[in-house]
Amino acid sequence: MAASDLQQVADPEAVKRHPTLFRAIRQRKNPRLRRSDITVTDDQAVKRAVKAASLGNAMEWFDFGIYSYLAVTLGHVFFPSGNDTTQLLSSFATFAVAFLVRPLGGMFFGPMGDRIGRKKVLALTMIMMAVGTFAIGVIPSHASIGLWAPALLIFFRLIQGFSTGGEYGGASTFIAEYAPDKRRGYFGSFLEFGTLAGYVGAAGLVTALTAVLDTPTMEAWGWRIPFLVAGPLGLVGLYLRLRLDETPAFQKLEGGTAQASEASDGIETTAKGDLAKIFRQYWPTLILCIALVGAYNITDYMLLSYMPTYLSDELGYSETHGLLVLLAVMVALMLIISQVGKLSDRFGRKPLLMAGMLGFLCLSLPSFLLIRQGGIPAITIGMVMLGLSLVCMLGTMSAALPALFPTQVRYGSLSVGYNLSASLFGGTTPLVITALISWSGTNLMPAYYAMAAALVGVIAVACMKETAQQPLDGSPPSVETEAEAAQLCAAQTPEPKF
Repeated sequence: MAASDLQQVADPEAVKRHPTLFRAIRQRKNPRLRRSDITVTDDQAVKRAVKAASLGNAMEWFDFGIYSYLAVTLGHVFFPSGNDTTQLLSSFATFAVAFLVRPLGGMFFGPMGDRIGRKKVLALTMIMMAVGTFAIGVIPSHASIGLWAPALLIFFRLIQGFSTGGEYGGASTFIAEYAPDKRRGYFGSFLEFGTLAGYVGAAGLVTALTAVLDTPTMEAWGWRIPFLVAGPLGLVGLYLRLRLDETPAFQKLEGGTAQASEASDGIETTAKGDLAKIFRQYWPTLILCIALVGAYNITDYMLLSYMPTYLSDELGYSETHGLLVLLAVMVALMLIISQVGKLSDRFGRKPLLMAGMLGFLCLSLPSFLLIRQGGIPAITIGMVMLGLSLVCMLGTMSAALPALFPTQVRYGSLSVGYNLSASLFGGTTPLVITALISWSGTNLMPAYYAMAAALVGVIAVACMKETAQQPLDGSPPSVETEAEAAQLCAAQTPEPKF
């Protein structure tokens, strides 16, 4: 059918609501869609999927957050006494250890999620994360068992890291494949709402403990409480995930009914979960994913994980004051992140991501100069400037990244790309910044590091394709109502000829 014919028969209101979708249909070699090809989402099922995926993500970042916020205390508990900087570096090195095995976890769980389904793998990663975190809470201190203490800490951090390798790629894929095309950004933003909620929960609990308990008590047993909380949280998350059905996109792929867009382009749609195929066929997109995630993770970990340690160790503020300011900033971001998701649905992923990258590129140095001045107002303004830049990425990235890859390799490709980047750049951020400050003697190194990451991010965003309001690659269109599905089908029906 010619584009002009399609435009004549399409419902003008449908074209207005789905401009990019109709453009994609016109450009396909075989634009014919059957009603059975189109997914009509169940609003309640979408909300359950978002809740289950977001809670798992919240638990993941609660686990990583409490380690970051207790880095100084954990350095004293698990490593030999001596130089405070050495203990802190040892603690952050153990933090980074979990990220070394994340790519291995991604390569293991990602292709498995493409073979057996998203739901089963996400349940398994939830169990492993909860066990690893809870176990850290019961490890004896270095004073009690010597070198076995840091050895056990590293072992359970490796379990955390391996399980986390299958978490983000699966959770973002799960939400993206459940959500209707025109609201994928809005629903995807709740995954990062979970990230902030995990950090807020960790920061709130650590702040309360440090305010109530003195330093000797915190080092004796108080630090264990946040880790032990992970056990019950993991059971709740597991219950929610097991109640869900598999994603509609995966079900259609399993049933062989998906009209994959790449099939019309001559690309093979079989061999799901083939790790070698991911590297062989999708390596350019993997590189793009690694660049996007690297820029995003460096800025994310710098603000949400490292900042309390920066305020206490480099600027001399109490740990409680630093956590309280960060807590307020994160709560503010939680209030607006879903609106950022809506904006990405309306204006596109690229404009929002570019705004976030340019924000870090231009505002990092002014923000850290303000923070370095001291005083709660200056620190708050500096962190809000960084936070507003970050939320542009937080509210958009979880919808943008799954759309980079086709359905049959989405979980595996995203898990591999995301975790390779997180391993190289994300988890190493506190360690690298601490080492750079020690080497250079300037406490503005976090700003320079963030600016370098943002520059890479600007280039990556410029190279990516816009995917807002379009069907996921390899999946049929996904709409909210039967009326929308009927309009999409009617848009392809030529006018009767008499």
